[in-house]
Amino acid sequence: MTPALRPVIRQAFTFCATLTLFAAFQATAADARPRHPPGTVIASAQALATDAGFEAIRNGGNAFDAAVATSAVLAVVEPISSGIGGGGFFLLHDAKTGRDVFVDARETAPESATPEAYLDKQGELDVDRAENGPWSAGIPGLPAALVHIASKYGRLPLRTTLAPAIKLAREGFEVYPRLERGYGSRREVMERYAGTRAVFLADGTPPKAGEILKQPDLAHTLELLAEKGRDGFYKGEVAEKLLKGVADEGGKWTAAELASYQVREREPLRFKYRGWDVITAPPPSSGGVALAQMLQILEGWDLAKLDEAHRVHVTVEAMRRAFRDRTIYLGDPDFVTVPMARLMDRNYAAGLRASIHPEKATPSALISGKPAPLEDDETTHFAIIDADGNRVSTTQTVNLLYGSGMIPPGTGVLLNDEMDDFALRPGTPNAFGVMGFEANAPKAGKRMLSSMTPTFIENADKSIAIGAPGGSRIITEVLLGILGYDAGLTPQEVAALPRFHHQWMPDVISAEKGALSPEAVKALEAMGHTVNAAEPTWGNLQTVQWDRRTNTLSGGSDPRNPVGKAEVQPSDAKGK
Repeated sequence: MTPALRPVIRQAFTFCATLTLFAAFQATAADARPRHPPGTVIASAQALATDAGFEAIRNGGNAFDAAVATSAVLAVVEPISSGIGGGGFFLLHDAKTGRDVFVDARETAPESATPEAYLDKQGELDVDRAENGPWSAGIPGLPAALVHIASKYGRLPLRTTLAPAIKLAREGFEVYPRLERGYGSRREVMERYAGTRAVFLADGTPPKAGEILKQPDLAHTLELLAEKGRDGFYKGEVAEKLLKGVADEGGKWTAAELASYQVREREPLRFKYRGWDVITAPPPSSGGVALAQMLQILEGWDLAKLDEAHRVHVTVEAMRRAFRDRTIYLGDPDFVTVPMARLMDRNYAAGLRASIHPEKATPSALISGKPAPLEDDETTHFAIIDADGNRVSTTQTVNLLYGSGMIPPGTGVLLNDEMDDFALRPGTPNAFGVMGFEANAPKAGKRMLSSMTPTFIENADKSIAIGAPGGSRIITEVLLGILGYDAGLTPQEVAALPRFHHQWMPDVISAEKGALSPEAVKALEAMGHTVNAAEPTWGNLQTVQWDRRTNTLSGGSDPRNPVGKAEVQPSDAKGK
Protein backbone atom coordinates (compact mmCIF):
# COMPACT_ATOMS: atom_id res chain seq x y z
CA MET A 1 0.00 0.00 0.00
CA THR A 2 1.41 3.37 -0.96
CA PRO A 3 1.63 6.12 1.67
CA ALA A 4 -0.65 8.28 -0.48
CA LEU A 5 -3.49 5.75 -0.18
CA ARG A 6 -3.38 5.38 3.61
CA PRO A 7 -5.36 8.56 4.46
CA VAL A 8 -7.96 7.70 1.83
CA ILE A 9 -8.42 4.20 3.26
CA ARG A 10 -8.53 5.58 6.81
CA GLN A 11 -11.18 8.11 5.76
CA ALA A 12 -13.24 5.38 4.09
CA PHE A 13 -13.14 3.20 7.21
CA THR A 14 -14.11 6.17 9.37
CA PHE A 15 -17.04 6.95 7.05
CA CYS A 16 -18.19 3.30 7.08
CA ALA A 17 -17.97 3.21 10.87
CA THR A 18 -20.03 6.40 11.06
CA LEU A 19 -22.65 4.90 8.77
CA THR A 20 -22.77 1.75 10.88
CA LEU A 21 -23.25 3.76 14.08
CA PHE A 22 -25.93 5.90 12.40
CA ALA A 23 -27.76 2.80 11.17
CA ALA A 24 -27.55 1.28 14.63
CA PHE A 25 -28.93 4.49 16.13
CA GLN A 26 -31.78 4.49 13.64
CA ALA A 27 -32.56 0.85 14.37
CA THR A 28 -32.53 1.54 18.12
CA ALA A 29 -34.79 4.57 17.64
CA ALA A 30 -37.15 2.52 15.49
CA ASP A 31 -37.20 -0.31 18.04
CA ALA A 32 -38.00 2.22 20.77
CA ARG A 33 -41.09 3.41 18.94
CA PRO A 34 -44.45 2.15 20.23
CA ARG A 35 -45.59 -1.17 18.82
CA HIS A 36 -49.27 -0.35 19.26
CA PRO A 37 -51.41 2.77 18.95
CA PRO A 38 -52.74 4.23 22.20
CA GLY A 39 -56.38 3.51 21.34
CA THR A 40 -58.78 3.40 18.41
CA VAL A 41 -59.70 6.01 15.83
CA ILE A 42 -62.73 5.77 13.55
CA ALA A 43 -63.84 8.22 10.87
CA SER A 44 -67.09 7.72 9.00
CA ALA A 45 -69.74 9.74 7.23
CA GLN A 46 -72.27 9.19 10.04
CA ALA A 47 -71.79 9.72 13.77
CA LEU A 48 -74.15 6.78 14.43
CA ALA A 49 -71.86 4.50 12.42
CA THR A 50 -68.72 5.73 14.17
CA ASP A 51 -70.43 5.12 17.52
CA ALA A 52 -71.37 1.57 16.46
CA GLY A 53 -67.75 0.88 15.60
CA PHE A 54 -66.63 1.94 19.06
CA GLU A 55 -69.35 -0.19 20.62
CA ALA A 56 -67.81 -3.22 18.91
CA ILE A 57 -64.40 -2.25 20.32
CA ARG A 58 -65.82 -1.92 23.84
CA ASN A 59 -67.40 -5.36 23.46
CA GLY A 60 -63.94 -6.86 22.94
CA GLY A 61 -63.80 -6.63 19.18
CA ASN A 62 -61.03 -5.46 16.90
CA ALA A 63 -60.95 -3.10 13.92
CA PHE A 64 -62.53 -5.74 11.70
CA ASP A 65 -65.49 -6.18 14.05
CA ALA A 66 -65.77 -2.39 14.18
CA ALA A 67 -65.78 -2.37 10.38
CA VAL A 68 -68.70 -4.81 10.27
CA ALA A 69 -70.65 -2.72 12.79
CA THR A 70 -69.85 0.58 11.05
CA SER A 71 -70.67 -0.80 7.61
CA ALA A 72 -74.00 -2.22 8.72
CA VAL A 73 -75.11 1.01 10.39
CA LEU A 74 -74.16 2.99 7.30
CA ALA A 75 -76.32 0.56 5.33
CA VAL A 76 -79.26 1.51 7.55
CA VAL A 77 -78.83 5.26 8.00
CA GLU A 78 -77.32 6.14 4.61
CA PRO A 79 -79.62 4.44 2.08
CA ILE A 80 -78.80 7.23 -0.35
CA SER A 81 -75.18 6.04 -0.34
CA SER A 82 -74.89 2.35 0.48
CA GLY A 83 -76.70 -0.66 1.83
CA ILE A 84 -76.83 -4.44 1.97
CA GLY A 85 -78.40 -4.32 -1.47
CA GLY A 86 -75.07 -3.02 -2.79
CA GLY A 87 -71.39 -3.84 -2.49
CA GLY A 88 -68.01 -2.49 -1.54
CA PHE A 89 -64.28 -2.94 -1.15
CA PHE A 90 -62.59 -3.60 2.22
CA LEU A 91 -58.85 -3.02 2.50
CA LEU A 92 -57.58 -4.70 5.67
CA HIS A 93 -54.24 -4.74 7.50
CA ASP A 94 -53.75 -7.52 10.05
CA ALA A 95 -51.18 -6.20 12.52
CA LYS A 96 -50.41 -9.65 13.95
CA THR A 97 -49.33 -11.15 10.63
CA GLY A 98 -48.41 -7.93 8.85
CA ARG A 99 -50.65 -9.01 5.98
CA ASP A 100 -52.69 -6.65 3.82
CA VAL A 101 -55.71 -8.10 2.05
CA PHE A 102 -58.31 -6.65 -0.29
CA VAL A 103 -61.82 -8.07 0.17
CA ASP A 104 -63.74 -7.60 -3.07
CA ALA A 105 -67.48 -7.48 -2.40
CA ARG A 106 -68.37 -5.88 -5.72
CA GLU A 107 -71.74 -6.79 -7.16
CA THR A 108 -71.91 -9.26 -10.08
CA ALA A 109 -73.93 -9.27 -13.27
CA PRO A 110 -76.90 -11.65 -13.49
CA GLU A 111 -77.04 -14.02 -16.45
CA SER A 112 -79.82 -11.96 -18.03
CA ALA A 113 -77.64 -8.84 -18.22
CA THR A 114 -76.43 -8.99 -21.80
CA PRO A 115 -75.47 -5.75 -23.58
CA GLU A 116 -78.48 -6.15 -25.86
CA ALA A 117 -80.82 -6.09 -22.88
CA TYR A 118 -79.90 -2.42 -22.26
CA LEU A 119 -80.50 -1.07 -25.75
CA ASP A 120 -83.68 0.61 -26.98
CA LYS A 121 -85.35 -0.01 -30.34
CA GLN A 122 -82.94 2.40 -32.01
CA GLY A 123 -79.91 0.57 -30.64
CA GLU A 124 -79.08 3.36 -28.19
CA LEU A 125 -78.47 2.89 -24.47
CA ASP A 126 -81.73 2.68 -22.53
CA VAL A 127 -80.67 4.96 -19.68
CA ASP A 128 -83.77 4.33 -17.59
CA ARG A 129 -83.23 0.56 -17.64
CA ALA A 130 -79.51 1.02 -16.88
CA GLU A 131 -80.05 3.30 -13.89
CA ASN A 132 -83.46 2.45 -12.42
CA GLY A 133 -85.37 -0.61 -11.31
CA PRO A 134 -84.60 -4.33 -11.42
CA TRP A 135 -82.52 -4.43 -14.61
CA SER A 136 -80.09 -1.88 -13.17
CA ALA A 137 -79.25 -4.07 -10.15
CA GLY A 138 -76.34 -6.46 -9.80
CA ILE A 139 -76.25 -9.35 -7.33
CA PRO A 140 -75.44 -7.69 -3.95
CA GLY A 141 -72.07 -8.34 -2.31
CA LEU A 142 -72.10 -6.44 0.99
CA PRO A 143 -73.95 -9.08 3.07
CA ALA A 144 -71.39 -11.72 2.06
CA ALA A 145 -68.56 -9.35 2.97
CA LEU A 146 -69.92 -8.73 6.47
CA VAL A 147 -70.14 -12.48 7.11
CA HIS A 148 -66.70 -13.13 5.61
CA ILE A 149 -64.89 -10.43 7.58
CA ALA A 150 -66.62 -11.28 10.86
CA SER A 151 -65.86 -15.00 10.59
CA LYS A 152 -62.31 -14.78 9.25
CA TYR A 153 -60.89 -11.64 10.87
CA GLY A 154 -63.17 -10.58 13.71
CA ARG A 155 -63.57 -11.73 17.30
CA LEU A 156 -67.28 -11.14 17.79
CA PRO A 157 -70.38 -12.93 16.48
CA LEU A 158 -72.56 -11.15 13.94
CA ARG A 159 -75.41 -10.95 16.43
CA THR A 160 -73.19 -8.56 18.43
CA THR A 161 -71.73 -6.48 15.61
CA LEU A 162 -75.03 -6.17 13.72
CA ALA A 163 -77.03 -5.30 16.86
CA PRO A 164 -76.69 -1.48 16.51
CA ALA A 165 -77.81 -1.61 12.87
CA ILE A 166 -80.76 -3.86 13.71
CA LYS A 167 -81.85 -1.53 16.51
CA LEU A 168 -81.61 1.57 14.29
CA ALA A 169 -83.56 -0.14 11.52
CA ARG A 170 -86.32 -1.25 13.88
CA GLU A 171 -86.58 1.78 16.18
CA GLY A 172 -85.64 4.32 13.54
CA PHE A 173 -83.29 7.27 13.24
CA GLU A 174 -83.79 10.95 12.61
CA VAL A 175 -84.00 11.94 8.95
CA TYR A 176 -81.34 14.50 8.08
CA PRO A 177 -81.50 17.13 5.32
CA ARG A 178 -79.26 15.23 2.89
CA LEU A 179 -81.58 12.22 3.06
CA GLU A 180 -84.60 14.41 2.38
CA ARG A 181 -82.93 16.19 -0.55
CA GLY A 182 -81.79 12.93 -2.07
CA TYR A 183 -85.29 11.48 -1.91
CA GLY A 184 -86.65 14.57 -3.60
CA SER A 185 -84.27 14.14 -6.52
CA ARG A 186 -85.18 10.44 -6.95
CA ARG A 187 -88.82 10.54 -5.90
CA GLU A 188 -90.33 9.79 -9.31
CA VAL A 189 -88.29 6.60 -9.65
CA MET A 190 -88.65 5.39 -6.07
CA GLU A 191 -92.41 5.77 -5.99
CA ARG A 192 -92.79 3.40 -8.94
CA TYR A 193 -92.18 0.45 -6.63
CA ALA A 194 -94.54 -0.85 -3.96
CA GLY A 195 -91.74 -2.09 -1.71
CA THR A 196 -90.05 1.30 -1.75
CA ARG A 197 -93.28 3.16 -1.09
CA ALA A 198 -93.91 0.92 1.94
CA VAL A 199 -90.66 2.15 3.50
CA PHE A 200 -90.35 5.78 2.45
CA LEU A 201 -94.05 6.64 2.29
CA ALA A 202 -95.10 4.60 5.33
CA ASP A 203 -96.89 7.62 6.83
CA GLY A 204 -98.23 8.75 3.47
CA THR A 205 -95.65 11.50 2.91
CA PRO A 206 -92.00 11.57 1.82
CA PRO A 207 -89.33 11.63 4.56
CA LYS A 208 -88.72 15.05 6.08
CA ALA A 209 -85.76 16.22 8.12
CA GLY A 210 -86.42 15.65 11.81
CA GLU A 211 -88.86 12.77 11.28
CA ILE A 212 -88.04 9.23 12.43
CA LEU A 213 -87.51 6.70 9.64
CA LYS A 214 -88.16 3.10 10.64
CA GLN A 215 -87.26 0.07 8.49
CA PRO A 216 -88.71 -3.03 10.21
CA ASP A 217 -88.29 -5.29 7.17
CA LEU A 218 -84.62 -4.35 6.93
CA ALA A 219 -84.23 -5.08 10.66
CA HIS A 220 -85.66 -8.56 10.08
CA THR A 221 -83.33 -9.16 7.12
CA LEU A 222 -80.33 -8.13 9.21
CA GLU A 223 -81.48 -10.42 12.02
CA LEU A 224 -81.58 -13.36 9.61
CA LEU A 225 -78.09 -12.43 8.37
CA ALA A 226 -76.84 -12.34 11.98
CA GLU A 227 -78.49 -15.67 12.81
CA LYS A 228 -77.81 -17.69 9.66
CA GLY A 229 -74.84 -15.97 8.05
CA ARG A 230 -74.76 -16.07 4.23
CA ASP A 231 -77.82 -18.30 4.08
CA GLY A 232 -79.82 -15.63 5.88
CA PHE A 233 -79.58 -13.44 2.78
CA TYR A 234 -78.62 -15.49 -0.25
CA LYS A 235 -80.96 -18.41 0.46
CA GLY A 236 -84.25 -18.97 2.23
CA GLU A 237 -86.84 -16.36 3.09
CA VAL A 238 -84.95 -13.21 2.05
CA ALA A 239 -83.69 -14.73 -1.20
CA GLU A 240 -87.19 -15.83 -2.15
CA LYS A 241 -88.56 -12.32 -1.57
CA LEU A 242 -85.70 -10.75 -3.53
CA LEU A 243 -86.26 -13.06 -6.48
CA LYS A 244 -90.03 -12.51 -6.46
CA GLY A 245 -89.69 -8.74 -6.14
CA VAL A 246 -87.26 -8.55 -9.07
CA ALA A 247 -89.43 -10.84 -11.21
CA ASP A 248 -92.64 -8.95 -10.42
CA GLU A 249 -91.06 -5.77 -11.80
CA GLY A 250 -89.89 -7.49 -14.98
CA GLY A 251 -86.32 -8.35 -13.97
CA LYS A 252 -84.56 -11.71 -14.22
CA TRP A 253 -82.49 -13.08 -11.37
CA THR A 254 -82.08 -16.78 -10.58
CA ALA A 255 -81.84 -18.54 -7.23
CA ALA A 256 -78.60 -20.20 -8.36
CA GLU A 257 -76.75 -16.96 -9.12
CA LEU A 258 -77.94 -15.40 -5.88
CA ALA A 259 -76.88 -18.42 -3.81
CA SER A 260 -73.51 -18.71 -5.55
CA TYR A 261 -72.29 -15.16 -4.90
CA GLN A 262 -68.85 -15.13 -3.24
CA VAL A 263 -66.52 -12.37 -2.11
CA ARG A 264 -63.01 -12.49 -3.55
CA GLU A 265 -59.85 -11.96 -1.55
CA ARG A 266 -57.28 -10.25 -3.76
CA GLU A 267 -53.73 -9.06 -3.30
CA PRO A 268 -53.67 -5.26 -2.96
CA LEU A 269 -51.61 -3.15 -5.34
CA ARG A 270 -48.36 -1.78 -3.93
CA PHE A 271 -46.05 0.96 -5.10
CA LYS A 272 -43.90 3.74 -3.68
CA TYR A 273 -44.27 7.50 -3.84
CA ARG A 274 -41.62 9.80 -2.32
CA GLY A 275 -40.84 7.57 0.66
CA TRP A 276 -44.42 6.42 1.16
CA ASP A 277 -45.54 2.84 0.71
CA VAL A 278 -48.94 2.94 -0.97
CA ILE A 279 -51.25 -0.08 -0.59
CA THR A 280 -54.43 0.24 -2.59
CA ALA A 281 -57.27 -1.33 -4.54
CA PRO A 282 -56.61 -3.76 -7.44
CA PRO A 283 -59.04 -4.45 -10.30
CA PRO A 284 -62.00 -4.63 -10.55
CA SER A 285 -61.32 -1.25 -9.00
CA SER A 286 -59.75 1.14 -11.45
CA GLY A 287 -58.70 3.39 -8.59
CA GLY A 288 -55.45 1.76 -7.53
CA VAL A 289 -54.02 1.51 -11.04
CA ALA A 290 -54.96 5.11 -11.81
CA LEU A 291 -53.53 6.25 -8.47
CA ALA A 292 -50.24 4.50 -9.18
CA GLN A 293 -50.00 6.04 -12.64
CA MET A 294 -50.81 9.54 -11.45
CA LEU A 295 -48.43 9.53 -8.50
CA GLN A 296 -45.60 7.96 -10.48
CA ILE A 297 -46.06 10.56 -13.21
CA LEU A 298 -46.05 13.36 -10.62
CA GLU A 299 -42.80 12.15 -9.02
CA GLY A 300 -41.01 13.97 -11.82
CA TRP A 301 -41.85 17.37 -10.31
CA ASP A 302 -41.23 19.02 -6.96
CA LEU A 303 -44.83 20.15 -6.61
CA ALA A 304 -44.05 22.45 -3.68
CA LYS A 305 -41.81 24.56 -5.92
CA LEU A 306 -44.40 25.04 -8.68
CA ASP A 307 -46.83 27.95 -8.69
CA GLU A 308 -50.53 27.10 -8.33
CA ALA A 309 -51.33 27.08 -12.05
CA HIS A 310 -48.42 24.83 -13.04
CA ARG A 311 -49.01 22.51 -10.07
CA VAL A 312 -52.64 22.07 -11.15
CA HIS A 313 -51.57 21.76 -14.81
CA VAL A 314 -49.21 18.82 -14.30
CA THR A 315 -51.63 17.15 -11.86
CA VAL A 316 -54.47 17.43 -14.36
CA GLU A 317 -52.29 16.06 -17.14
CA ALA A 318 -51.48 13.05 -14.93
CA MET A 319 -55.19 12.57 -14.26
CA ARG A 320 -55.97 12.81 -17.98
CA ARG A 321 -53.54 10.04 -18.92
CA ALA A 322 -54.60 7.69 -16.13
CA PHE A 323 -58.28 8.02 -17.00
CA ARG A 324 -57.55 7.37 -20.65
CA ASP A 325 -55.96 4.03 -19.69
CA ARG A 326 -58.84 3.29 -17.30
CA THR A 327 -61.30 3.63 -20.16
CA ILE A 328 -59.48 1.29 -22.50
CA TYR A 329 -57.81 -1.42 -20.43
CA LEU A 330 -59.51 -2.01 -17.08
CA GLY A 331 -62.17 -4.55 -16.14
CA ASP A 332 -62.82 -7.59 -13.94
CA PRO A 333 -59.52 -9.56 -13.86
CA ASP A 334 -61.48 -12.81 -13.51
CA PHE A 335 -62.84 -12.22 -17.02
CA VAL A 336 -60.33 -10.09 -18.94
CA THR A 337 -56.57 -9.78 -19.07
CA VAL A 338 -55.59 -6.42 -17.63
CA PRO A 339 -52.03 -5.38 -18.65
CA MET A 340 -51.02 -4.70 -15.06
CA ALA A 341 -47.27 -5.04 -15.57
CA ARG A 342 -47.30 -2.23 -18.10
CA LEU A 343 -49.83 0.01 -16.38
CA MET A 344 -47.96 -0.17 -13.05
CA ASP A 345 -44.46 0.14 -14.54
CA ARG A 346 -42.47 3.24 -13.50
CA ASN A 347 -40.93 3.37 -16.97
CA TYR A 348 -44.40 3.49 -18.51
CA ALA A 349 -45.26 6.36 -16.15
CA ALA A 350 -42.04 8.09 -17.16
CA GLY A 351 -43.09 7.83 -20.79
CA LEU A 352 -46.46 9.37 -19.98
CA ARG A 353 -44.70 12.12 -18.04
CA ALA A 354 -42.48 12.88 -21.01
CA SER A 355 -45.56 13.53 -23.13
CA ILE A 356 -46.68 16.39 -20.85
CA HIS A 357 -45.83 19.85 -22.16
CA PRO A 358 -44.92 22.09 -19.23
CA GLU A 359 -46.83 25.05 -20.64
CA LYS A 360 -49.63 23.56 -22.77
CA ALA A 361 -52.67 21.37 -22.19
CA THR A 362 -52.77 18.08 -24.07
CA PRO A 363 -56.15 17.86 -25.87
CA SER A 364 -58.09 14.69 -25.00
CA ALA A 365 -58.94 12.38 -27.88
CA LEU A 366 -62.60 13.33 -27.60
CA ILE A 367 -63.37 16.90 -26.57
CA SER A 368 -66.64 17.90 -24.96
CA GLY A 369 -67.62 21.19 -23.42
CA LYS A 370 -69.76 19.50 -20.77
CA PRO A 371 -68.53 19.30 -17.18
CA ALA A 372 -68.27 15.82 -15.71
CA PRO A 373 -71.56 14.83 -14.04
CA LEU A 374 -71.47 15.27 -10.30
CA GLU A 375 -72.01 12.49 -7.82
CA ASP A 376 -74.02 14.01 -5.03
CA ASP A 377 -74.19 11.76 -1.99
CA GLU A 378 -73.78 8.27 -3.43
CA THR A 379 -71.18 5.93 -1.95
CA THR A 380 -69.64 6.21 1.52
CA HIS A 381 -66.27 5.57 3.13
CA PHE A 382 -64.95 4.84 6.60
CA ALA A 383 -61.50 4.27 8.08
CA ILE A 384 -60.36 2.59 11.31
CA ILE A 385 -57.14 1.96 13.25
CA ASP A 386 -57.42 -0.04 16.48
CA ALA A 387 -55.17 -0.43 19.53
CA ASP A 388 -53.48 -3.50 18.04
CA GLY A 389 -52.52 -1.59 14.90
CA ASN A 390 -55.11 -3.31 12.68
CA ARG A 391 -56.32 -1.02 9.93
CA VAL A 392 -59.42 -0.84 7.73
CA SER A 393 -60.20 1.37 4.75
CA THR A 394 -63.63 0.65 3.27
CA THR A 395 -65.69 2.16 0.47
CA GLN A 396 -69.22 0.84 -0.12
CA THR A 397 -72.01 1.93 -2.43
CA VAL A 398 -75.32 1.37 -4.19
CA ASN A 399 -74.12 3.61 -7.07
CA LEU A 400 -76.55 6.50 -7.72
CA LEU A 401 -78.68 8.18 -5.06
CA TYR A 402 -80.82 5.44 -3.50
CA GLY A 403 -79.41 2.96 -6.02
CA SER A 404 -82.03 1.50 -8.34
CA GLY A 405 -84.80 3.09 -6.25
CA MET A 406 -86.37 -0.34 -5.83
CA ILE A 407 -86.97 -2.33 -2.63
CA PRO A 408 -88.35 -5.85 -3.17
CA PRO A 409 -91.39 -6.04 -0.86
CA GLY A 410 -90.82 -7.52 2.57
CA THR A 411 -87.02 -7.25 2.50
CA GLY A 412 -86.20 -3.63 3.28
CA VAL A 413 -83.26 -4.12 0.87
CA LEU A 414 -82.75 -1.16 -1.45
CA LEU A 415 -81.15 -2.64 -4.56
CA ASN A 416 -78.12 -1.09 -6.22
CA ASP A 417 -77.98 0.19 -9.80
CA GLU A 418 -74.38 -0.86 -10.44
CA MET A 419 -75.12 -2.30 -13.89
CA ASP A 420 -74.62 1.27 -15.12
CA ASP A 421 -70.93 0.88 -14.19
CA PHE A 422 -70.51 -1.65 -17.00
CA ALA A 423 -69.86 -0.51 -20.55
CA LEU A 424 -73.43 -1.40 -21.51
CA ARG A 425 -72.96 0.27 -24.87
CA PRO A 426 -69.24 0.57 -25.74
CA GLY A 427 -68.09 4.17 -26.05
CA THR A 428 -71.24 5.60 -24.43
CA PRO A 429 -70.63 7.53 -21.18
CA ASN A 430 -72.43 6.33 -18.06
CA ALA A 431 -74.07 8.45 -15.36
CA PHE A 432 -70.65 9.80 -14.29
CA GLY A 433 -69.51 10.70 -17.78
CA VAL A 434 -66.96 7.87 -17.99
CA MET A 435 -67.11 5.30 -20.72
CA GLY A 436 -65.62 1.91 -21.43
CA PHE A 437 -65.20 -0.77 -24.04
CA GLU A 438 -65.02 -4.57 -24.25
CA ALA A 439 -62.87 -5.00 -21.13
CA ASN A 440 -65.80 -3.73 -19.03
CA ALA A 441 -68.71 -5.23 -21.00
CA PRO A 442 -71.24 -7.18 -18.91
CA LYS A 443 -71.16 -10.99 -18.65
CA ALA A 444 -72.85 -13.35 -16.22
CA GLY A 445 -71.00 -13.34 -12.89
CA LYS A 446 -68.66 -10.53 -13.94
CA ARG A 447 -67.92 -7.60 -11.63
CA MET A 448 -68.38 -4.13 -13.04
CA LEU A 449 -65.44 -1.73 -13.01
CA SER A 450 -65.35 0.60 -10.02
CA SER A 451 -63.63 3.82 -9.01
CA MET A 452 -63.68 3.00 -5.28
CA THR A 453 -60.13 3.43 -3.96
CA PRO A 454 -59.71 2.46 -0.28
CA THR A 455 -56.02 3.04 0.41
CA PHE A 456 -53.28 2.81 3.04
CA ILE A 457 -50.15 4.93 2.95
CA GLU A 458 -47.31 4.50 5.40
CA ASN A 459 -43.70 5.35 6.08
CA ALA A 460 -41.40 4.92 9.08
CA ASP A 461 -43.35 7.54 11.02
CA LYS A 462 -47.00 7.22 10.03
CA SER A 463 -49.71 4.74 9.08
CA ILE A 464 -52.73 6.23 7.33
CA ALA A 465 -56.03 4.95 5.94
CA ILE A 466 -57.89 7.10 3.43
CA GLY A 467 -60.78 6.92 1.00
CA ALA A 468 -63.81 8.76 -0.32
CA PRO A 469 -67.04 8.57 -2.30
CA GLY A 470 -67.56 10.55 -5.47
CA GLY A 471 -68.02 8.31 -8.53
CA SER A 472 -65.12 8.75 -10.92
CA ARG A 473 -63.94 11.61 -8.69
CA ILE A 474 -63.10 9.18 -5.89
CA ILE A 475 -59.73 8.53 -7.49
CA THR A 476 -58.72 12.15 -7.72
CA GLU A 477 -60.02 12.88 -4.19
CA VAL A 478 -57.70 10.19 -2.84
CA LEU A 479 -54.85 11.47 -5.04
CA LEU A 480 -55.19 15.01 -3.66
CA GLY A 481 -55.44 13.59 -0.14
CA ILE A 482 -52.17 11.68 -0.51
CA LEU A 483 -50.48 14.76 -1.93
CA GLY A 484 -51.80 16.66 1.09
CA TYR A 485 -50.31 14.16 3.51
CA ASP A 486 -47.01 14.29 1.63
CA ALA A 487 -47.06 18.07 2.08
CA GLY A 488 -47.39 17.63 5.85
CA LEU A 489 -51.10 18.28 6.41
CA THR A 490 -53.11 16.80 9.29
CA PRO A 491 -55.97 14.33 8.65
CA GLN A 492 -58.60 17.02 9.14
CA GLU A 493 -56.76 19.39 6.79
CA VAL A 494 -56.57 16.59 4.22
CA ALA A 495 -60.31 15.94 4.52
CA ALA A 496 -61.02 19.64 3.95
CA LEU A 497 -58.71 20.12 0.93
CA PRO A 498 -60.28 21.96 -2.04
CA ARG A 499 -60.86 19.61 -5.00
CA PHE A 500 -60.37 19.62 -8.73
CA HIS A 501 -60.75 16.80 -11.23
CA HIS A 502 -60.12 15.70 -14.80
CA GLN A 503 -61.14 12.36 -16.31
CA TRP A 504 -59.85 12.52 -19.92
CA MET A 505 -63.34 12.80 -21.34
CA PRO A 506 -65.01 15.26 -21.22
CA ASP A 507 -61.93 17.46 -21.67
CA VAL A 508 -62.53 19.90 -18.84
CA ILE A 509 -61.07 20.67 -15.42
CA SER A 510 -63.85 20.52 -12.84
CA ALA A 511 -63.17 22.46 -9.65
CA GLU A 512 -65.13 23.30 -6.54
CA LYS A 513 -66.01 26.94 -6.20
CA GLY A 514 -62.99 28.69 -4.72
CA ALA A 515 -60.67 25.70 -5.15
CA LEU A 516 -58.63 27.56 -7.77
CA SER A 517 -57.65 31.22 -7.60
CA PRO A 518 -58.84 33.50 -10.43
CA GLU A 519 -55.19 33.97 -11.44
CA ALA A 520 -54.67 30.21 -11.70
CA VAL A 521 -57.83 29.76 -13.76
CA LYS A 522 -56.68 32.47 -16.15
CA ALA A 523 -53.23 30.90 -16.48
CA LEU A 524 -54.69 27.42 -17.04
CA GLU A 525 -56.99 28.74 -19.75
CA ALA A 526 -54.01 30.40 -21.40
CA MET A 527 -52.35 26.95 -21.49
CA GLY A 528 -55.37 25.59 -23.39
CA HIS A 529 -57.37 24.07 -20.55
CA THR A 530 -61.14 24.39 -20.30
CA VAL A 531 -61.95 25.14 -16.66
CA ASN A 532 -65.26 24.90 -14.84
CA ALA A 533 -64.18 26.63 -11.64
CA ALA A 534 -67.51 27.07 -9.86
CA GLU A 535 -68.93 23.58 -9.30
CA PRO A 536 -70.68 22.66 -6.04
CA THR A 537 -68.58 20.83 -3.47
CA TRP A 538 -68.32 17.05 -3.82
CA GLY A 539 -67.08 13.99 -2.00
CA ASN A 540 -67.02 12.93 1.62
CA LEU A 541 -63.44 11.94 2.42
CA GLN A 542 -62.71 10.04 5.65
CA THR A 543 -59.20 9.37 6.91
CA VAL A 544 -57.32 8.27 10.05
CA GLN A 545 -53.67 8.38 11.06
CA TRP A 546 -51.33 6.79 13.60
CA ASP A 547 -48.22 8.92 14.18
CA ARG A 548 -45.55 6.67 15.70
CA ARG A 549 -43.24 9.54 16.58
CA THR A 550 -45.70 10.87 19.13
CA ASN A 551 -47.79 7.70 19.45
CA THR A 552 -50.95 9.65 18.74
CA LEU A 553 -54.06 8.88 16.73
CA SER A 554 -56.05 11.43 14.74
CA GLY A 555 -58.82 11.43 12.19
CA GLY A 556 -60.38 13.65 9.59
CA SER A 557 -64.04 13.68 8.57
CA ASP A 558 -65.02 15.75 5.56
CA PRO A 559 -66.45 19.12 6.70
CA ARG A 560 -68.68 19.11 3.59
CA ASN A 561 -70.76 16.51 5.46
CA PRO A 562 -71.99 17.87 8.80
CA VAL A 563 -73.16 14.50 10.15
CA GLY A 564 -69.81 12.71 9.77
CA LYS A 565 -67.62 11.94 12.75
CA ALA A 566 -63.94 11.24 13.34
CA GLU A 567 -63.18 10.29 16.92
CA VAL A 568 -60.30 8.88 18.97
CA GLN A 569 -60.92 6.80 22.07
CA PRO A 570 -58.07 5.61 24.32
CA SER A 571 -57.47 1.92 24.77
CA ASP A 572 -58.78 0.01 27.77
CA ALA A 573 -56.88 -1.13 30.85
CA LYS A 574 -54.95 -3.69 28.81
CA GLY A 575 -52.66 -0.82 27.93
CA LYS A 576 -52.12 -1.69 24.31
